[in-house]
Amino acid sequence: MERTLRAVFLDRDGVINRCRLIAGKPYPPQTVEELELLPGVRSACAELRRAGFMLIVVTNQPDVARGKQTLEGVQRLHARIEQELPLDSIRMCPHDDADRCACRKPQPGMLLEAAAERHIDLTRSFMVGDRWKDIEAGRQAGCRTVWLENLYAETKPKYPDLTVGSLAEAVHWMVELSGQPGGNPA
Repeated sequence: MERTLRAVFLDRDGVINRCRLIAGKPYPPQTVEELELLPGVRSACAELRRAGFMLIVVTNQPDVARGKQTLEGVQRLHARIEQELPLDSIRMCPHDDADRCACRKPQPGMLLEAAAERHIDLTRSFMVGDRWKDIEAGRQAGCRTVWLENLYAETKPKYPDLTVGSLAEAVHWMVELSGQPGGNPA
């Protein structure tokens, strides 16, 4: 089957919702009560959907493997996010670096799997993230990449296609670069 659909792959923490910064390192919310969508995310997602993009969250959640969060806790957070935003799916890697899985970013496994299942053209798609691992996963998958610049005390990504401060700032660029609106079922 021809791959004609296009998607915006979104990291979760720092892209969709606010992270807690501790000593320059981002940490995810632990409970639904701590979950706070970032300003402009709802309208940005709505605009991307109107432009014909699928919206797929791809998130590393190593706190599950580290015993700091339960799988059920992460699923509750995802259920809440799905209530708030017009997403097509949320894909999660619960592994830690030592597991060496294909799904943990910077590996492109979650993007490649979604593309195969949903017939997504990765060359017409985007990966939006706030960490170098997100950008590298997008590059390896063949997507254009958008880095949300942050104040994290960690490695910065190499060669993102666009650097902005928020998802909302990237929407116009992604829509313009992908050509005319449409092409995906609503």
